[in-house]
Amino acid sequence: MLLLENVTKRYGAFTAVDDVSLHIPAGQVFGFLGPNGAGKTTTMKMITGLVKPSAGAVRVDGVDVIADPLEAKRRIGYVPDRPNLYERLTPVEYCYFIAGLYGMARDETVARTRELLVLFGLGEKLGALIESFSHGMKQRLVMASVLLHRPRLLVVDEPMVGLDPRGARLLKDVLRREATERGLTVMLSTHTLEVADEVCDRVAVIHRGRLVAQGSPAELRAASGAEGAKLEEVFLQLTAEDPGQPEAGPAG
Repeated sequence: MLLLENVTKRYGAFTAVDDVSLHIPAGQVFGFLGPNGAGKTTTMKMITGLVKPSAGAVRVDGVDVIADPLEAKRRIGYVPDRPNLYERLTPVEYCYFIAGLYGMARDETVARTRELLVLFGLGEKLGALIESFSHGMKQRLVMASVLLHRPRLLVVDEPMVGLDPRGARLLKDVLRREATERGLTVMLSTHTLEVADEVCDRVAVIHRGRLVAQGSPAELRAASGAEGAKLEEVFLQLTAEDPGQPEAGPAG
């Protein structure tokens, strides 16, 4: 479903992402972990076509993101770490706007909008302006809107930020169900390692632009000799800094 082949991104002399290769099959929830500035967001932006790789190839459902960007984007849902909303719209109007960008039919748009807004606990706020929403409600609206067109790949940067425990539980349940029942591939970046441990089938750890480990949480524990430990302990071991190394480059 998602294939990265030797993907590199350079900004002048600085290499933000260095020769990253990944294969994520359909129906898998994949965690992308790393410290601040490790290259996570840059990699996700290359997957979604917002940043062009300096080298390598990215394919989504067999479609080359660089050669055929519009077709690739039709198959992708993307939630950045700081999503923007048109706050003078209602959630229904906002979803209709997003559906229009994907050329969805009116009947499907109406039914799908109501289904997802109710699913994400916004059924009683259909006529309210988004500007009146809490941060968590806005986050749930964004998640509802990116699922409207039934993407094949969902890329989510820090999905749990601002969600209360009930909202976080709902989102985890929805992601798992979409992956299991519909074959949605999910790539999520998170600093909440308990979320990755609970939800993800496999994870990859990126550090200073390079992949340092990938596999299931259990495989990472076994490879690091930390079986039975929390994923956080494995992560800290894999991303331990050498005191003599220079600071990382720009955040990503």
